[in-house]
Amino acid sequence: MTLRIFFIITKISNRRMVDSNVLRYQDRDGLRFSGRFGLSTVLGSTWIWLIHLEKDKAMSKSQSIPNISDATLRDAIKKEYENVAIDPNKGYHFHTGREAANRIGYDKTLYDTVPEKNIASFAGTGNPFNLGPINPGDVVVDVGSGSGFDSFIASKIVGPNGRVIGIDMTPAMLKKARYGASEVGTTNVEFRKGHAEDLPLPDEFADVIISNGVLNLTPDKKKTLSEWERVLKPGGRLYIGDILVAKPIPQSALEDISLWTG
Repeated sequence: MTLRIFFIITKISNRRMVDSNVLRYQDRDGLRFSGRFGLSTVLGSTWIWLIHLEKDKAMSKSQSIPNISDATLRDAIKKEYENVAIDPNKGYHFHTGREAANRIGYDKTLYDTVPEKNIASFAGTGNPFNLGPINPGDVVVDVGSGSGFDSFIASKIVGPNGRVIGIDMTPAMLKKARYGASEVGTTNVEFRKGHAEDLPLPDEFADVIISNGVLNLTPDKKKTLSEWERVLKPGGRLYIGDILVAKPIPQSALEDISLWTG
């Protein structure tokens, strides 16, 4: 299966986080993490996983990469999420807004100060804040920050001595996130244009990287994880909420753009 890098399948029927399972990951190029995973919720036949990894040591798995250029795939994804930014209530193959946040168990008190327009364009697949601590004063990077929903939550948690950097490639989402930050007067969060596989950040910059529904949209997951490892400080934490397809994916499906964008 495509996402065989560090996922193990466990089936549950409720919406609560199951007991975490310890795992280790290391590829032959030396990418090292260890941590735990758990299934957050089940929406139809799509299983949504939450991963907490720490920069450490471990194992290796293979992956399938589609024969689609990065530029072609990015353009298609940007078009889809531009629509989510501009018209969040249009109806998509994924849940958005408060409905999405409620389904995946966000504490409403964490986003009670987030502007309604930014909540409306939330399109996450999991709740990375269920995975482990984010501490006051931490530097947090939100990869694929979209409308800024998770970034605003993280900025509230890290407090005035912390810092949050949201990274996104979609101009309409960046505009919406920056407007939201200005509207609420948040001074410890900023939003930068960039790609998940090539973050505009220095080495060993972040205490925590969060990512929500983004890793599944990158064609080369090993490259993406290697980039995230570069940006994490030693002992840094990686909290991922994402989608796992629980069966083998034929190459023809991997190369079908419509299946990447819905």
